[in-house]
Amino acid sequence: MTDSDAAAIAASVTDPAAFATVFDRHAASIHRFLARRVEPAEAESLLGDVFRIAFERRGTFDVERASARPWLYGIATNLIARHRRSEARRLRAMATLASMRIDSVEDTVGDRATEVTLAARSWADLVHAIDELPDAERDTLLLFSWEELSYDDIALALDVPVGTVRSRLNRARRRLRSAQAAEIDGTRPVDTAYVACSGRTPPDDR
Repeated sequence: MTDSDAAAIAASVTDPAAFATVFDRHAASIHRFLARRVEPAEAESLLGDVFRIAFERRGTFDVERASARPWLYGIATNLIARHRRSEARRLRAMATLASMRIDSVEDTVGDRATEVTLAARSWADLVHAIDELPDAERDTLLLFSWEELSYDDIALALDVPVGTVRSRLNRARRRLRSAQAAEIDGTRPVDTAYVACSGRTPPDDR
């Protein structure tokens, strides 16, 4: 097995079977990304499209970059853009699931019931707000928050400068704050919901 994606891709130009290494390394994470953003049946189909396109374009890959992960996320993001309706349905379904959790806490009492209800409501509101973001900001935010890509990797995936990644994240953060202007319980700011969603510290407003 080749040591890096770049080596596997370079080898696959003359030995197409070598490209299987790239699929084996990244198919699971790319599928997870797709399944979060479009409906399950489409995620399966798009996964095949991502790697078909990557294989067809393997001769254009920059072999100075060891990992193909950002490149693959970029291909996946471009494909998702053609399935915006499916993505919107998927995000609405996630919000509906969170709302259903609010109704499922009837058997929970006291502070725990309040905690669960607030968490579910916060998640539902956040998903709705993400769905309303401009496409470029939503793509950037989800690569940062769900896939935990670095600013440099997001820039590579989306083919934009790092400064654009920063500005898009900051704009997305401000829009989410505006959409959820009312604090969850009067004391917790919306950034808490952002961290709950992503597990990452929100970008600075700089």
